[in-house]
Amino acid sequence: MARDFNFLYLDEILAQHRAVASRDTRSLSELIDAAKTVSKTRGFAIRLVEDSKNALAIIAEIKRRSPSRGLLNRDLEPQVIAEQYKDAGASCISVLTDSEFFGGSVEDLQSARKAVELPVLRKDFTVSLNDICDAKLMNADCILLIVAALEKAELAEFHNFASELGLDVLVEIHDEPELDLALEIGAKLIGVNQRNLKTFEVDRQRAVSIAKKIPSDVVRVAESGVRTRDDALQLRDAGYHAVLVGETLVTSKNIAMTLDELRV
Repeated sequence: MARDFNFLYLDEILAQHRAVASRDTRSLSELIDAAKTVSKTRGFAIRLVEDSKNALAIIAEIKRRSPSRGLLNRDLEPQVIAEQYKDAGASCISVLTDSEFFGGSVEDLQSARKAVELPVLRKDFTVSLNDICDAKLMNADCILLIVAALEKAELAEFHNFASELGLDVLVEIHDEPELDLALEIGAKLIGVNQRNLKTFEVDRQRAVSIAKKIPSDVVRVAESGVRTRDDALQLRDAGYHAVLVGETLVTSKNIAMTLDELRV
């Protein structure tokens, strides 16, 4: 029976990922040694900063399906869409690698990264040090840490560990208390997700209201709910370097035109 994605909650997704992590018996030290042999990453955060000097930088996402909307693009080919994103002016690419809830895969990320020279974010629910090693081994340039999904000690440990492996870390927050935690552990790349991960509803004023609380030396990314040029303008004017756009792009009939409208 098909799973009803409209009734998924963050706790369910995390429980599944933690269950997988609990069964992972691989040696962490061996994973670290292997990860250290992977070629140098492409600078994710610095690319956003550089590109935002001219226009709002776009992190274009490769996303097969959504918990709130189900299947988004039946014919999605990661290599093809990555090339379309690059040609349309995207600064970086985000790839969902969660298979059970989002239909993604490691192969999706590797295909996209091989096709273009842009930095790539592994968009997934990181719950262990092994997850971070895996991200490096699959040639991701940046990982996602969700404050709402981790204890403070985990957040700090994972952030430091990933940085030591040469990965950039996008720390995702949803409110001001989570922002305080992100800043406390030294995050310099922060994403404000306008989607409530408990209900999957979007509040398009969330990022604007939080923006003024984010220090000027932090690279600022707005996530979710960015659909129109007006949305992008509002976020640019609020001080964001970049926006992460998924559903709007993967469902677009004209990716080049849609992405161009958002590069304000």
